[in-house]
This record gives sequence, C-alpha cells and structure tokens, in this order.
Amino acid sequence: MSWLDKFPLVVLIALAAWMAVAPISPEPHLIEKVRMLSQGTLTKPLDIFDLLLHSTPIALLAVRLWRKFASK
Repeated sequence: MSWLDKFPLVVLIALAAWMAVAPISPEPHLIEKVRMLSQGTLTKPLDIFDLLLHSTPIALLAVRLWRKFASK
C-alpha cells in the first residue's frame, strides 16, 4: 500500500469531497445509494457500481489517514 502513502493527501481529500457530493443536483448519488441500501432497494448492478464508485475515494482517504496517524 505504499502507492497510497505516496498519493498527495490534498488531491485525495478533494477527490473524496467531490465524489461524495457529485452530482450536486437534485441529490448526491452517494446519499441516494446509501438510502437505497438501507431500504433494501439497491438491487440493480448499475446502482451497486455507482455506490462503489462514489464511496471508493472516501474509503481510500480513510485508509490513507489511518496509515498516516497509526504509524506515529
């Protein structure tokens, strides 16, 4: 996972923030897909892909921050 440690933190934060709110109107996909997941209506492969696409940068940011602060 050294590639993640070398990835600029500012770029990762910007990417995670952008993907969390994109598209801004009418409702962010991440919010919509998490709601669908909690209601049990997340069944279409495209919706599952969309959830993974929009949540991956946030997960990578969490791992990057965990590795940065856990190693000290």
